[in-house]
Amino acid sequence: MNRLLKAALFSAALLLTHLTFAQSAQFPLVKGFGGIYEVPDATERPDPSLEYKIIVDMSTGADDPKQISRWVDNIARLMNLHGLAGVPQERMHVKVVVHGGAIFTILNNEEYQKRYEVDNPNLPVFQALKDAGVDIYVCGQSMRARSLTKPQISPLVEIAHSALTTITTYVPQGYTLLKF
Repeated sequence: MNRLLKAALFSAALLLTHLTFAQSAQFPLVKGFGGIYEVPDATERPDPSLEYKIIVDMSTGADDPKQISRWVDNIARLMNLHGLAGVPQERMHVKVVVHGGAIFTILNNEEYQKRYEVDNPNLPVFQALKDAGVDIYVCGQSMRARSLTKPQISPLVEIAHSALTTITTYVPQGYTLLKF
C-alpha cells in the first residue's frame, strides 16, 4: 500500500508540474497576438509604476510573407510582457517606425496580394497594436526608394518624413530605442 501511495503522489506531482509548464499563452494588452507566458520564478520584472517610452526601429523583413512577421508579433509580445507584469496600458508609450525590408509588412491587402498572392497577415496584428495604443509610422524615404505611394500603404500607418528623423526626435524625449 505504501508503494501505491508513493506512486500516486509522484503521479500527481508530475501532472501538476506538467500543467504549470503547459499553460496557455496570454494576451493582456494586445489581444490575440504576441502570446506570452507567466514565469513564476522571475525575480526581475517590469515596474508597474513606471512610464515606459519605447520606440521600435523595425527594418527586418518577414521570413515568410505568407506568415505574420516575427518582428511584428514581437512588438505585441513587448506590450504583453509588460502588461502581464502589471504595467497598465496607459503607462505604455510605444511607437514603431517601419523602414527597409520591413516596409512590405505595412502594405494594404490589395498591394500585398499583388506581390505575395495572399492577404497581408500582419494587418490584424497592426490593428491590435493600434487598439492597444501603439503609434505606427512608415519611413517616407523608404517608401520613395521603393516607389510606394500612400494608397498602397495600410491606413493604420502614418507616414513619417524618415525613420532617422523619427528616431532622433523621440530618443531625446526619453524613448528607449529597440532595433527589430
